[in-house]
Amino acid sequence: MAEFIFKDMVRKRGLSDRFEIASRATSTEEIGNPVYPPARRELAKHGLGCEGKYAVQMRRSDYDKYDYLIGMDSANIRNMHRIAGGDPDGKIYKLLSFTARGGDVADPWYTDRFEISYRDISEGCTAFLDCLEREGKLK
Repeated sequence: MAEFIFKDMVRKRGLSDRFEIASRATSTEEIGNPVYPPARRELAKHGLGCEGKYAVQMRRSDYDKYDYLIGMDSANIRNMHRIAGGDPDGKIYKLLSFTARGGDVADPWYTDRFEISYRDISEGCTAFLDCLEREGKLK
């Protein structure tokens, strides 16, 4: 969900040409599968589509390719460190670390509450963009 929410926010702020946004799985369970139907429905409620998107595994080379690697929860962060072979450049962040409350994005696999996950992701993406603006990284 995060990829589509963030792309929409970036587009609405007129910043699409400043970002390359991609989503990668940190585990292998869903590789090759399309976006989970309840997640698709939640995105559709907000006017966002995800047609043609399939889960792709994160690779070690992603660490060098991207400036920020952002995970949704502690398990993602552990897996990202493992896949990347560490975080020597300080590129790996938990999404909600950009917010005042921190913590993990609510995992809809366990809660079945995709609207809560959507809210968490939206809050984190907004805070991340605001942080980049404050730091002058979007000028």
